[in-house]
Amino acid sequence: MEHGPGAYGLPGRHGSFWMETTAAETPHPPLPGNLETDVVVIGGGITGITTAVLLKRAGYAVTLLEGNRICHGVTGHTTAKVTALHRLIYKELIDRFGGRPAQQYAEANQAAIETIASLVREYGIACDFIQKPAYTYAETEEAREKVAAEADAARSLGLPAAFVEEMALPARSYGAVVLENQAQFHPVKYLLHLASLIPGDGSRIYEKTRALEVQDGGGRCTVRTTSGVVTADTVVLATHYPFYDAPGFYFARMEPSRSYALGVRIDEPFPEGMFINAEGPAHSWRSQPADGGELVIVGGMGHRTGEDVDTRRYYRDLEAYARSIYPLRSVDYRWSAQDYITVDGVPYIGRLADGHENVYIATGFRKWGMTNGTAAATIITEMIRGGSNPWTEVYAPNRFKPAASARRFLVHNIEVAEKYIGGAISRPAGDLADVAPGEGRILMIEGEKAGVYRDEKGRVHAVNPTCTHLGCVAAWNSAEETWDCPCHGSRFDADGKVIHGPAVRDLKPRGG
Repeated sequence: MEHGPGAYGLPGRHGSFWMETTAAETPHPPLPGNLETDVVVIGGGITGITTAVLLKRAGYAVTLLEGNRICHGVTGHTTAKVTALHRLIYKELIDRFGGRPAQQYAEANQAAIETIASLVREYGIACDFIQKPAYTYAETEEAREKVAAEADAARSLGLPAAFVEEMALPARSYGAVVLENQAQFHPVKYLLHLASLIPGDGSRIYEKTRALEVQDGGGRCTVRTTSGVVTADTVVLATHYPFYDAPGFYFARMEPSRSYALGVRIDEPFPEGMFINAEGPAHSWRSQPADGGELVIVGGMGHRTGEDVDTRRYYRDLEAYARSIYPLRSVDYRWSAQDYITVDGVPYIGRLADGHENVYIATGFRKWGMTNGTAAATIITEMIRGGSNPWTEVYAPNRFKPAASARRFLVHNIEVAEKYIGGAISRPAGDLADVAPGEGRILMIEGEKAGVYRDEKGRVHAVNPTCTHLGCVAAWNSAEETWDCPCHGSRFDADGKVIHGPAVRDLKPRGG
């Protein structure tokens, strides 16, 4: 459900700028029935579309499946920074993994910038691609040393990083690490153009086709969908979170996180660059060419998906923060995004698991999906072709380094257990009459748990709130008017329809 400006006191129009400024519909039909192909790519975001393009260029017949519309998922809700500077990651990677894997991560993300730039040049893609410096800045004296150390770490890995005392963004700063020749773009314009290159010569795109099951018993793989079965030599899971997660126990190795963005107007030119703070709640800044003048995108305020709080406050807090830096002429857009963070902070890119040699995965981008997703497409394409890639070690899904991730692994799974057990056995209080317009709650109705939302017209929407992925109890997200699973991040609309996996089945209607 979309509400206009000021709904429930929230700033701006509810909608992603990227999606609001591109075509609402895409031309690809649902899967018409069973078919065979060389490679089936599941997921129509930056990873899936880029992988499909690279594989087609390599001579494969590729079928791309998307459960909704391409570019309408996570990629359509990003802040679209194309950068290898990911807050304070390089000192962390060196300490956790050592210099060689850290260098692989740096090289992969830096190379992804050139891959995107090369595709933009080669195909003449009009997507507002602009190269700019990226900054990670210290907001406190304590963070200054960490930022200086990050500059040293990035430089030691071959990145053109420097520590600077000052930056042009008028936020409080005690110095910043800067990486030159990074980039920004309009991700949906970029990907819609790339997607137009896929159909033909045996390759195709099918939308409104949700993958339900993967079988890879040693021969060819089959993907069962809502519209038929696709048989292929290889499957690429580019669904942001793998709905086929049991073989690698991915549900135990990642946590879902949401963050927020506002598109605002200010009365002065935005400084040259992209900016993010080093520590604490993220404060991210960039500009974007737009009708009516420059739009400034401010993002951040991340939290674990499914937190049982009034999520509308994150938009309000983000607006208050933006106003503390600039007098805002207007707030034009608001949107939110979801990402996954692995237990050791590095994405999983490669083969799904031992014994599943023909199924590939890319997930856990830690909110840096533009470069990591592009790097994933390059890595997976080369692996499918039977070649080697110099970056596979750091991203290998079958890694597990106790020193790097054991503590976070335990904490994450204790949290999941608490959400599952607590949600499963707790008995919510309240009555249907207590649910106000615009509010959602978990209630007990006739002895059974029900997720109840009353819309602004007073109509009641009731579902069984038990997530169809692994049985956790979803929580109401007041900012987006969705049911969000706190365990693994599945999301459903007010009537229970799947918005975001790993769940592939809708919530049952109350009483269903």
